[in-house]
Amino acid sequence: MVAVVLSGVACTIAAMGQLYVETWAPEYGSPFETDDALADQSKVDEAVEVDGVWDPLAGRDDGVDAVAFVDGVRRIDARLTLDEPEGPVPGICGSHGVGSVLWQRARPMSEYGDIEIDRLAVFGGGQGAPIPVASSRIVYRSESVPETDPGFLIQRFHGSMRKAEARLSERLAQSGLFVIADGPINDLSATEKVGYIKSHRAPYLSPEKATIIGRLRAGERTPLFLIGKGGAYPRYSWYQRLVDSPGGHSWSGIVRCEVSSALPVDRAGVVADRVAALLPRVGSEPHIDPRAPQNLVPIAALERELRRRLGDPGIVYRALRSAVAAAEASA
Repeated sequence: MVAVVLSGVACTIAAMGQLYVETWAPEYGSPFETDDALADQSKVDEAVEVDGVWDPLAGRDDGVDAVAFVDGVRRIDARLTLDEPEGPVPGICGSHGVGSVLWQRARPMSEYGDIEIDRLAVFGGGQGAPIPVASSRIVYRSESVPETDPGFLIQRFHGSMRKAEARLSERLAQSGLFVIADGPINDLSATEKVGYIKSHRAPYLSPEKATIIGRLRAGERTPLFLIGKGGAYPRYSWYQRLVDSPGGHSWSGIVRCEVSSALPVDRAGVVADRVAALLPRVGSEPHIDPRAPQNLVPIAALERELRRRLGDPGIVYRALRSAVAAAEASA
């Protein structure tokens, strides 16, 4: 028999192991969806910081003055079809925004900065067409990909947003700010910017080392390990717990962070200690955010502001259709 935890009420069923209902809202998937095919543990070095038995390491606040949180949002505005003599060519129109929230720790408030909105039309089959200007705020640039599968169109669009996030993160880090960027890092220069990964799809640690996850408490981290050893994009990484969740499973409230391996390992450890100490202070609450605690309060606020600046999707869609119709009528 096994205890089942559902909304704080325990019961028993005949099954193996212990069952939990995730705190994340179902429409966001699960924070823990491992895929063994995504991780090659032969390219993971678990001895870069601690060579031997692993124990949880307490975070340490070194008093950094300011933290810049960086994130992006994207939205497909419309599906397109380019009618060519050889046959229809698929396309999409999408908008994405990237920006930052600056946490000045001596002040009781944070502020948005560096917000950029971009609109992109992507066509398949190597084809392309200019998109009529819908308004001064709704202007799409046009690109193409060789493939016709819609998944490749979305991949190019998503890649455009990720590149914009990487450029902003690096620019802020070069200016001397400490940066925490939502998602994996894309620039491996020796600057103090951290990739913040909310969900887990790749089992990077060996079974022997992975047992440390269940022993972590809020504000503690694992030792550093190196991902991508011998490859083109090696980076230091660690797991840490944001909150202690009574009734939660061993991975509840766990996030993974990473920094460039261009940093000296001792410096990477200082950054990891700092992040382990700071992030529990800005973890979200279940009654506020459906992805609590992993969707940090500054990042959630930034996402809302970016979506607001993308504009109402219905208005954008109607403006786009009207612009295309007007262009056809005048052709």
